[in-house]
Amino acid sequence: MGKEIKLALVYRDMWQSSGKYVPRVDQLCRVAQPIIDIGCFTRVETNGGGFEQVNLLFGENPNIAVRKWTQPFNDAGIQTQMLERGLNGIRMSPVPADVRQLMFKVKKKQGTDISRSFDGLNNPQNLANSFKFAKEGGMIAQAALSLTYSPLHTVDYYIQLADSYIDLGAEEICLKDMAGIGRPVSIGKIIAGIRQRHPNITIQYHGHSTPGFSVASSLEAARNGADIIDCGMEPLSWGTGHADLLTIHAMLVDAGFSVPEINMDAYMEVRSLSQEFMDDFLGLYINPKNRYMNSLLIGPGLPGGMMGSLMADLENNLKSLNKWLTKNGKENLTQEELLIKLFNEVKYVWPKLGYPPLVTPFSQYVKNLSLMNVIQMVKGRERWSMIDENTWGMILGKSGKLLGPVDPVILQMAKDQGREFFEGVPQDLYPNELDLYRSKMKEKSWDFGEDDEELLEYAMHPQQYETFKSGEAKAKFLADIEKRKLDKLSSSQSDIAQHLPKEMEVDLNGEKYKVSISYPEQSSNASSEVASKTSNNTADQEDFDFITAPLEGKFFLTKDNTDKAIKVGDKINAGDTVAYIEAMKVINAISADKSGTVVEILVQHGQDIEEDDQIIKIA
Repeated sequence: MGKEIKLALVYRDMWQSSGKYVPRVDQLCRVAQPIIDIGCFTRVETNGGGFEQVNLLFGENPNIAVRKWTQPFNDAGIQTQMLERGLNGIRMSPVPADVRQLMFKVKKKQGTDISRSFDGLNNPQNLANSFKFAKEGGMIAQAALSLTYSPLHTVDYYIQLADSYIDLGAEEICLKDMAGIGRPVSIGKIIAGIRQRHPNITIQYHGHSTPGFSVASSLEAARNGADIIDCGMEPLSWGTGHADLLTIHAMLVDAGFSVPEINMDAYMEVRSLSQEFMDDFLGLYINPKNRYMNSLLIGPGLPGGMMGSLMADLENNLKSLNKWLTKNGKENLTQEELLIKLFNEVKYVWPKLGYPPLVTPFSQYVKNLSLMNVIQMVKGRERWSMIDENTWGMILGKSGKLLGPVDPVILQMAKDQGREFFEGVPQDLYPNELDLYRSKMKEKSWDFGEDDEELLEYAMHPQQYETFKSGEAKAKFLADIEKRKLDKLSSSQSDIAQHLPKEMEVDLNGEKYKVSISYPEQSSNASSEVASKTSNNTADQEDFDFITAPLEGKFFLTKDNTDKAIKVGDKINAGDTVAYIEAMKVINAISADKSGTVVEILVQHGQDIEEDDQIIKIA
């Protein structure tokens, strides 16, 4: 009997790597027992990462979801694991230390056994608290090495990084191959090196299948000392997700490893239920292209977990860009043309930003900056003309030191804009906030929840939590589902119409006639949405100037609680930051391109705006 290899199902990541949402709590509870009945999983990834933000977005309490979803696995003796983003906790931006500490206590009490903690820059400094707080809360502290492929990210680099994490208290090691671009032989060498130095530590391999290496990488991982292999399941395996359980299982058996048998009836039930959830509403948020592997991603190395949202973002950006191109008499781009431009720009931008591993949130920063560069250059503007605030934070060292040097052009831009580099401990930039949120909840008469779980949720995701509590999130989500269903119906009707015959030959008593066929026009109700939005561009422009939106997104007067908003009567100078736009999960500063006095703020805090909308009137 060969060495035993354990298998883990990454059910949370399967959905996140495919689209925007995860199943509702009632759906998760339905699929839990069939997953258990498959009989071969010793671990299931149940929550963490974007899971709870997604719950809030569709109006569901994530604390109830986590407790109900993990309970069946707890009862069956299957370990549950979550994904934790180090300094960023389970959101996209840094989290105060007291909120991070509470998170681990709450998640353990909700039924999560293992915290897979990673830092986007592989900065041990940012994960020390993760390991400490996880163990204090009763969880297993697993450290993830964010794999990427560059001249700086060598086999020796990763072996030494594992040493650092273990010295800081990590109890397990995971090779997190988030883009699936780790070369199989190199992955084997990394695991062999770690195993030689730490013979008793548990090693887990997590590899996305996007560019096609994952099956070979899983085999190399097992051969060189990995204990656990992550895998996915149809209908959400492969593509931007993970290799399918059946393939990994058959490969390991053939290689002589000992793996538990698969209950195929249960496998098919999970497969069927997952498809049912997609047919219900989740499929409306899954781009079909995310179901395919793409070797073009070997170059840019963008991660599978981000590709789900990337394609949705790209659709919106393409519409906006083509609107501008049409207005300026230029030829429109296809989505594929924009995607290739983006991939090429990522390859150009990434080294100039110091080779940050392309994992959340830094993969989003590199991708967003690359996309902004592409859009600006298509419009005839200069590269680097829009660098969002989150990316600046990374460049300036506010998340830790980058492995490689930043391009001199960007360093000069930082100097010209008066931006200061930070060399301290990143956590020190984010003071404790639990008392602030306790007082806010008391003012609103909100319950702190069992084990302070509602307090944690509010402090972790303040804006999303408030929108959830008001009921606005659920209303928006349901409206969006209906719109997407209508759009899908309209698209399918259009496709059918395109294939209907326009003429046919009719034989009448031996005489042949060519007959043209016309069809009644389809109702426009299903194919278009009537907007009765009064444009703020019709304002009297004779006596005033206007600051306009540089891109579409959500408008904010401030980027956080410490920021001071501009108001009517304020004097502003060209170059001043006057507001912010949240787009593609990052905050972009809006700079005044002219000086004057604020006469009117034309849009509301939190309002959706389009590129070139007038947002501030000045005199």
